[in-house]
Amino acid sequence: MGSTRYVEIAEELRRAIVAGQYPVGAQLPSESALGARWSVSRGTVREALALLATEGLIGSRQGARRIVLRQERRHSFAELNSFAQWAQGMGHRVTSRFLSRVRRPAGPEEAERLGLAPGTGILVVLRLRDLDGEPTMVERTAYADWVAEAVEALPEDCRSVMDSLAEEAGIVAHYGEHLIDALAAGSEDARLLGVRRGTPLLRQRHVSSTAAGRPIEWTDDRYRAGSVTFSVSNSSVAAPLERHAGEDLPPRRGGGAG
Repeated sequence: MGSTRYVEIAEELRRAIVAGQYPVGAQLPSESALGARWSVSRGTVREALALLATEGLIGSRQGARRIVLRQERRHSFAELNSFAQWAQGMGHRVTSRFLSRVRRPAGPEEAERLGLAPGTGILVVLRLRDLDGEPTMVERTAYADWVAEAVEALPEDCRSVMDSLAEEAGIVAHYGEHLIDALAAGSEDARLLGVRRGTPLLRQRHVSSTAAGRPIEWTDDRYRAGSVTFSVSNSSVAAPLERHAGEDLPPRRGGGAG
């Protein structure tokens, strides 16, 4: 039995929960029943359930069967992964397409975020991302000059730019900083997402960098309301979420996360 079998089982259970097969408050089948369904040991089932518990999908009291806690799509910042990786892991069908790829000089903010001299040439990309056939996110990304050519070479329907850069060019994102806020949909966002102008959108902006701290991209992602929930887990000793006033991200740090 492969060591990833519990991951496959977790994915199947995750899809069933998100689809409503197990509504919020419902109990999952017993470990024995789940083990029999997939012909695996109870230990493998426990590993799968533990994975879902860390995502906040299920919980339990000691000695009781696991209960479904939530069903919404939730994107966690606990690990750095692409939109496509997250969507696939949650059991959703994700599609993407480039709407434009334009080279131009970097503006002041783009140059600062990407660690470039003002006026350095960058590649500016507009993409539309769909989940399960529904327009979900408009992505506007400024790519640093040193990765622009690799991004231009990708097919129009490339599902994940960062995954493709890692596989084809050896450019891997190890570190990210995120800023989350809300804004009203402008004309272009409203048209692409199929909502009315002025509809609230959830916006996530982030810088992705290599392990050496070299910025790869500065991205502005705008999500249709209700399509995705972001989650941040913290504790009394570690708080990955910080609050910042206005428009500012914390100062960009060197080095990367493995």
